[in-house]
Amino acid sequence: MDMTLANIDIPAIKILRLLRTLRPLRVISHNRSMKLIVSALFESVGAIANVVLVVVACWLMFGIFGMNLFAGKFYYCLKDGATDYTLLTLYTCEKAGGNWQPWYENFDNILQAILCLFCESSSESWPDVMYRAMDASAVDYGPVYES
Repeated sequence: MDMTLANIDIPAIKILRLLRTLRPLRVISHNRSMKLIVSALFESVGAIANVVLVVVACWLMFGIFGMNLFAGKFYYCLKDGATDYTLLTLYTCEKAGGNWQPWYENFDNILQAILCLFCESSSESWPDVMYRAMDASAVDYGPVYES
C-alpha cells in the first residue's frame, strides 16, 4: 500500500505516512517489562517537576543576588573586531570609536542571570564567568585584571 502511494502528491497521505514512525511503540503494548518502565516513567513526571521547581527557585534567588553584585559590571570594549582591554571605561571606549558591550553571560537582568546560572550549573563556561566576576570593577568600567 505504501509503495503504491509513494508517487502521489497529496498532503493528507504524507501525514498518514508519518504515522509509520509510531510502529516501534507497539512493542510496548506486547512487552510487559516495557509497560512497567513506561508507566514508572510517567508516574515520576510529578516528582521531576517538583525538583525542577526547586532548582528554578534557587536559580531565581542566586540570580537576584548576582544582579545586586554584578549588574552592569560584565562589559568590555570591542574595537575593530577585537577586544581592547586598554580602554577601561565606557567613555574612553566610545571616544576611541569602540563598542561598549556586555559579555554573553551577564547579570544585567533576571533572565540573563538565570541563563548565566544555568550555564554555570551545567559546567559549560563557569571558569569564564568566575574570572569575569573576579576582574569586575564598577558599572561602566571594564574588567581590571586581578582587581
